[in-house]
Amino acid sequence: MSKFPVPDNSCEFFDQEHESMTREQIEALQVERLKETIARCMKNPIYKQRFEEAGITPDSITSVADVRKLPFTTKQDLRENYPFGLACVPLKECVRLHSSSGTTGNPTVILHTQNDLDEWANQVARNLWMVGLRPDDVFQNSSGYGMFTGGLGFQYGAERLGMLTVPAAAGNSLRQIKFIRDFGTTALHAVPSYVTRLYEVMQEQGVDPRKDTQLKVLAIGAEPHSEEQRKRIENMLGVKAYNSFGMSEMCGPGVGFECKEQNGLHFWEDYYIVEIVDPETLEPVPDGEIGELILTSICREAMPLIRYRTRDLTRVLGRTCPCGRNHIRIDRMRGRSDDMIVLRGVNIFPIQIEKILMQFPELASNYLITLTSDADNDNMLVEVELEELFTDDFPRLLDLEKRIRRALKDEILLTPHIKLVPKGTLPVSEGKAVRVVDKRKVYQ
Repeated sequence: MSKFPVPDNSCEFFDQEHESMTREQIEALQVERLKETIARCMKNPIYKQRFEEAGITPDSITSVADVRKLPFTTKQDLRENYPFGLACVPLKECVRLHSSSGTTGNPTVILHTQNDLDEWANQVARNLWMVGLRPDDVFQNSSGYGMFTGGLGFQYGAERLGMLTVPAAAGNSLRQIKFIRDFGTTALHAVPSYVTRLYEVMQEQGVDPRKDTQLKVLAIGAEPHSEEQRKRIENMLGVKAYNSFGMSEMCGPGVGFECKEQNGLHFWEDYYIVEIVDPETLEPVPDGEIGELILTSICREAMPLIRYRTRDLTRVLGRTCPCGRNHIRIDRMRGRSDDMIVLRGVNIFPIQIEKILMQFPELASNYLITLTSDADNDNMLVEVELEELFTDDFPRLLDLEKRIRRALKDEILLTPHIKLVPKGTLPVSEGKAVRVVDKRKVYQ
């Protein structure tokens, strides 16, 4: 029997003990768990050496702010110590691993004990309960299963909550729609770009999601998206779409999630210590200022990570919420420090471009940014699909291109080339959308 009791449907919180904690209680628990995590990490020779060099022991921690005494961990550390070099328990105590694709070198491998998996399922269930899902809902997961954590992470979390789950996996939109209708799916997990594609197929099949399905909740994440994109998704399907944040290095999905207030992602501080730092100086930034998200896992056995540099850019929105939870609220991810486009000396993030494009009702949701170089300059081409086909109306096309170009220049301080194309022209991915193609290296 699970050590986590299934709550009564009338309960406000899924995990009353931890979700209802005051700020003082949260920080006291974090200090306790950080001490335990340091002691556990010292069983690993790599961490042990780093802590000894920094003069760190569990007794060095007397407040949450003392986490800054600890060294950072990076993705490169995971790759250099591939596959199990950062494990803090014997391999025989581990029951599962997940890894990245490893397309640019060794993949990053994360180990889990059974307790790690139980706690992970609890986090995901907590998130889904927070947005109103209950055991009588039907949850459909359109994420890939296997090494990618989005599939099994949401699967076990939805089961933990007690919902009927549909492990549909990625792709095959016609089958996804059939399952949604036949099984009475009320909640769907998908990446934002795939939700848009699903809606297009619904339109092609004459399916009205508001009338022909029982969908009410979407969990969206895994790729950066703007508030304008979220609102468009909600309007298309007639649902509430809640932002989800997860990363395999911490566990997978479940790290952060929006509540019904939709005013930022609650990061569960009984599981993680959250810092926002300047990505250059690595010094803390004030609440409300954009910086790099740093996470320390404090409730993991197999492979806890200390001050992990996520490279995700965000900011602290607050530490209380009208929903009653006092876990820190973090803004949606603004992009990644390593995804930043530097064009003619200007720093640009793809999410800035998406925000502008989604403000034009004439445009569909799919777009592609291509960077090229010629003998004199770097250039940006923004291709974006039209919501309706009017390519023969040249005055209207020229006016639309002019308005988009002007709006983008106001946002990114450069004037890109704009190309409007019919819907369905640009490539569609079943996983994370490819938004930027950089061809400049050809000329370097």
